[in-house]
Amino acid sequence: MTEKEIEKMLVREVKRRGGLALKFISPGVNGVPDRLVLMPCGRMAFVELKAPGKKMRPLQIKRKGQLEALGFLVYCIDDPKQIGGVLDGI
Repeated sequence: MTEKEIEKMLVREVKRRGGLALKFISPGVNGVPDRLVLMPCGRMAFVELKAPGKKMRPLQIKRKGQLEALGFLVYCIDDPKQIGGVLDGI
């Protein structure tokens, strides 16, 4: 299974639950998470997608910490089985 396949599954499940999973791109800032997940009732989180068993790079870990320090939820998904739990957490 590839990162792209897991990402498609996430997008599909977010839509099924009435939310949006927007591709997050920040020009000039590397290492930001792949998706900004917006759910009903104003709930949101950032999500980094990885192929099974792959880990976040050091810069991605740094960005995760910066976002969390601002009070945002940041998740890393590398297994489709994690999608439901992450969305429940948001």
